[in-house]
Amino acid sequence: MPPTQNTMSIWSLIAEASLLVQAVMLILLLASIISWVMIFQRGFYQRKAYAAMTAFERQFWSGIDLNHLYRQGNGRVAEGVENIFRAGFKEFTRLRQQSGAEPDAVMEASQRAMRVALAREEEKLETHLPFLASVASVSPYIGLFGTVWGIMNSFRGLANVHQATLAVVAPGIAEALVATAMGLFAAIPAVLAYNRFSARAEVMMSNYQTFAEEFSAILHRQVHGKQQAAA
Repeated sequence: MPPTQNTMSIWSLIAEASLLVQAVMLILLLASIISWVMIFQRGFYQRKAYAAMTAFERQFWSGIDLNHLYRQGNGRVAEGVENIFRAGFKEFTRLRQQSGAEPDAVMEASQRAMRVALAREEEKLETHLPFLASVASVSPYIGLFGTVWGIMNSFRGLANVHQATLAVVAPGIAEALVATAMGLFAAIPAVLAYNRFSARAEVMMSNYQTFAEEFSAILHRQVHGKQQAAA
């Protein structure tokens, strides 16, 4: 039964808190809920993106014909490294089919298309991370504001009593400290998730950039090899 009593006492402290402190608690609760939704969403997306990158790179380096690999992706939405491949190869193929296209111009257009695709993939990897960073940095201060306000009201209430005792001050201070606890409860998971997802995003972006450079080298050999053969 003690756990039930503790739980009821916490709920009673929240219910008896001032309106401003309750508003602070509500903001922190909403921030925590939204953070956890984004944490699960980011975790699922990054695991899916990493698995897709591994599978596509395995297929790409298996020696498959690039035209056949490109046609396999028709009809579905490309993600991650496959999107970079399709953007560069589409532009490369389009310009090579034009008569009189300079090899350097073909390579520049292909690399530009891959850079645009890289920027879009970076945006996808970093989605919601600024919000998690904001929750991690701001929540403790919001909770501290609620605590300071609650303690200030408690001491103001002492002016109306003839004898100040711990029993008079303790409830107000306790309800104020709940706001600090909720601020930490919202901030700690957010900062841990932000650090983890930011590190994963940097690793994956590094892999994307490495693939783009290696793919550019393959296209460069193809376009200049054809020019040398024609000469």
